[in-house]
Amino acid sequence: MLDLTIRKRPETLGWTAALIYCGAVVMSLVISAGMLLFQGNSPMEGLWLLLQGAFGSTYAIEDCLIKAIPIYLCSLGVAIAFRLQIWNIGAEGQFAFGAIGATWVAISFPGHSAWVMIPAMMAAAFLFGGLWGVIPAVLKLKAKANEIIVTLMLNYIAILFLDYLVYGPWKSPDSFGFPMTQEFSAGAVIGKIGETNLNWGLLICVLSGLVIYVFFRFTLMGFELKASGENVRAARYARLPYERLVIISMLLSGAFAGWAGFVEASATLNRLQPTIMVGYGYTAIVVAWLARLNPFYIGISSFLLAGLRVGVENLQLELQVPAAFGEIMEGLILLTILAGTFFVNYRFARRQRP
Repeated sequence: MLDLTIRKRPETLGWTAALIYCGAVVMSLVISAGMLLFQGNSPMEGLWLLLQGAFGSTYAIEDCLIKAIPIYLCSLGVAIAFRLQIWNIGAEGQFAFGAIGATWVAISFPGHSAWVMIPAMMAAAFLFGGLWGVIPAVLKLKAKANEIIVTLMLNYIAILFLDYLVYGPWKSPDSFGFPMTQEFSAGAVIGKIGETNLNWGLLICVLSGLVIYVFFRFTLMGFELKASGENVRAARYARLPYERLVIISMLLSGAFAGWAGFVEASATLNRLQPTIMVGYGYTAIVVAWLARLNPFYIGISSFLLAGLRVGVENLQLELQVPAAFGEIMEGLILLTILAGTFFVNYRFARRQRP
């Protein structure tokens, strides 16, 4: 019987780490191909349709970018909390409240120009999403509540509250009975970039990513967040303002997810309706881990995961695979990447006998 122990690697693996992560992604694709085979479909045809549907045309790439915008903003928010090792699983609910805040501005103050409406909607989304993120932070600090459980439960509350609004007081009389608000006025809609289908939410993503990069790399508070996340006990011993950092990180985390909800409601749907909730907040968790919390890599991972969503839609049309297939693939990618991360950071060694 082998007498093995797990030990942390004393040095980084360099290119070997990249190979391990590539192997992890390949493993997830092999398992997905096996699932297609189990359903009676050709694995190679299925993977080809997946890639073709996601990246095979200009329209598909634009669709990927449109879906990547809210994923990126949610992922950026999640990454801020994860830096402090605060496990925010509530981006979905914060996304919902951001959309609610932006919609409240759009339907309460119609008729104003975009120069007034868009900043006001952004401010409301930032505030609504951020405050929804602060609730679990306060409960964690004051009541020692587990933020994973609290943020997860708050997701359901936020989604049900959104449903209440669109089925009730905000339901449009012109919707023929469908649960949706009235269409936003022209000033409340984020415009498109040139002749493309892309919207200016892409610019919000770029600027947000640059700001967060500068924040973590060049500011004192960014340094405090990283230092506190690496060792909470040492941070408290060094008298870093840990409680304040928890509040700020969850405020920003919820705010960026709120901006994602604002962009989706304004640019994509031009109104609020239940179909806005498609799981971007949960996908953001996968993206943040894949990107190792780096704003630049989050952009790449967001685009690829958005491509997965678009590609699966093509699979549903061509091979009639279940809609849940994409979510299963997301989960497989996360699990294999986490397994790969273990082998990047640790190794098996023989236990030394005295």
